[in-house]
Amino acid sequence: MDMNKQTSSLSAWLTMGPLRLLVSLVVPVIAFLVLRWSFIFMRDSDANRMLIGVVALIVGVGGVWLLFWITNDLVGRLPGPLRDRLQPFVFVGPGVVILGIYLVYPVFNSIYLSFLDARSENFVGLDNWIYTFTNSGSLIAFRNNILWMIIVTGFTVSMGLVIAVMVDRIGKWESLAKSLIFLPMAISAVGASIIWRFVYHPSPINKPQIGLINAIIVALGGEPISFLITKPLNNFALMAVMIWMVTGFAMVVLSAAVKGVPGELLEAARLDGASEIQIFFRVIIPFIKGTIITISTTVVIMVLKVFDIVFVMASGGQFDTDVVANQMYKEFFTFGNFGRGSVLALILLIAVVPVIVSNIRNLRTGRS
Repeated sequence: MDMNKQTSSLSAWLTMGPLRLLVSLVVPVIAFLVLRWSFIFMRDSDANRMLIGVVALIVGVGGVWLLFWITNDLVGRLPGPLRDRLQPFVFVGPGVVILGIYLVYPVFNSIYLSFLDARSENFVGLDNWIYTFTNSGSLIAFRNNILWMIIVTGFTVSMGLVIAVMVDRIGKWESLAKSLIFLPMAISAVGASIIWRFVYHPSPINKPQIGLINAIIVALGGEPISFLITKPLNNFALMAVMIWMVTGFAMVVLSAAVKGVPGELLEAARLDGASEIQIFFRVIIPFIKGTIITISTTVVIMVLKVFDIVFVMASGGQFDTDVVANQMYKEFFTFGNFGRGSVLALILLIAVVPVIVSNIRNLRTGRS
């Protein structure tokens, strides 16, 4: 009986309107070609910028929706068992394809390029890897990235947690305080870098100081300091910019976690004679440990791919301020060495993967 039903449904699908079937088969092909043309057009440096934006909006929203709708309609007309097997791929398929093209393929392509010479023409074995781990410029970048991870992550999470607990107790001014602290997060990294270049700017001794920090130093009787070219002060000056930007983000997330600590638990600790500091370290922190780990891993990933601040404020990593992402950019686009650039890209990937795995494990533990 079931076999007869499947045969009849298959016959009904094969005998449906030929025009409808033709449309269902041809439209996805046309949509794919239009998408391909739009990608090529948007990469044209001579094209009008406004027109590129319009094409991106129309094709990116309408084209993808049309492609999905036609494909879903086509699969929906298949026989029952076959339709049930294929329909999930209509939803998941585009995402899997995009991930494959823009994430999986570049990884394997970078691995391949890392064993080739600068122009990707000749096989050079491990030469690019050996150069990366022995070159003084790369070693400085590795050192700086490690310092960024330790200092920026530590200060951001610590300050975010302390501020979250403090603003939780100021009553009606809590929203205003959070808004002001979170505000730097709304500024782009390039914009924040330009702002802080003025903050750090040193003028000659006999000239008025337009940089805020040097103006204060000179007013107190000191001499102006060139923060961005003085080693190792310049690295810490750059880190301060990212701490200023990201602390508000950490504060907002951690504040939500702190509000989730049961009031009965805090009251019980106070009745047992615990001080507020003891409650902070022995009750609040253990209770929101999962959120702290998540925020820490998120900030670590931000730090590993930091580029804008160093590029804008330190003129591309001068005076020993280089980081791995900036070094990779220079190898690719300044020196034109795709082999060494691919090695640095893979090093960033290798550094990020354990952090992501740790974050996923923490989320699964929190759900269980």
